[in-house]
Amino acid sequence: MGLVDGRVVVVTGAGRGIGRAHALAFAAQGARVVVNDIGVGLDGSASGAAGPATSGTVSPAQAVVDEITAAGGEAVPNGDDIADWAGAQNLITTAVDTFGGLDVLVNNAGFIRDRMLANTSEEEWDAVIRVHLKGHFAPLRHAAEYWRGKAKAGETVDARVINTSSGAGLQGSVGQGNYSAAKAGIAALTLVAAAEMGRYGVTVNAIAPAARTRMTEKVFAETMARPDDGFDAMAPDNVSPLVIWLGSAESKDVTGKVFEVEGGLIRVAEGWGHGPQVDKGAKWDPAELGPVVADLLSKVRPPVPVYGA
Repeated sequence: MGLVDGRVVVVTGAGRGIGRAHALAFAAQGARVVVNDIGVGLDGSASGAAGPATSGTVSPAQAVVDEITAAGGEAVPNGDDIADWAGAQNLITTAVDTFGGLDVLVNNAGFIRDRMLANTSEEEWDAVIRVHLKGHFAPLRHAAEYWRGKAKAGETVDARVINTSSGAGLQGSVGQGNYSAAKAGIAALTLVAAAEMGRYGVTVNAIAPAARTRMTEKVFAETMARPDDGFDAMAPDNVSPLVIWLGSAESKDVTGKVFEVEGGLIRVAEGWGHGPQVDKGAKWDPAELGPVVADLLSKVRPPVPVYGA
């Protein structure tokens, strides 16, 4: 008996990296898993099936399913584009039709096209925003519709959504304006979804993970080395235990939170909040605001630096 025994879980982008670790961990804890992956390259371009979990012409999603079933678990592959409206709907339908329902949605899929802002093309911006931000919203929207329908029919819903933000979305990252904006949007979407979906029995949280994946090898180049022995803090499977717990019945009272996860570290992120203020009670004259703003800024806590700044 595992922590999520019998629960039906969808994991997007689960063919490699952190998503693969999530899918394997959920299955090991007794969940039935829909392994979604479209099988593209690091930048979202079409690519072969090559990857750490693949061989020959087997797709990344199928390779993970094979690992799960070989270990005695239950899983099915799904190759839908999660940022396509019909594809996202079919992903949710796959879970319901195959396993009889849906309990957990883990939004994880994405790719990067890093560029300094002055060099970023419109296509590079649109592609990254689409896969991360719309790729979170579309499956979330169709899952929300499914759970709302069950709740309105009088059925008990005890469902979970775990989104994937990033330190880049919380602090920003030089050379990743598109990715940072998308991941910041995911953090805000998590707050809204948590506020809206609680009435239907659904909690919504997000993680901001740091681990060794295709997407992070350049950003974390100096800290990504595998240790000769001992604890590998950058292994992707370090991120999954918290995601498993957030997907379990035990987490029913936790919602609207963003957790930073790296190695054995778990941190609750504290987002934008009301800081020092001053109220004149009348319209300000621009000429008088210099010392006023300087005084306010002297009272704020130091910001976390932008990555790479």
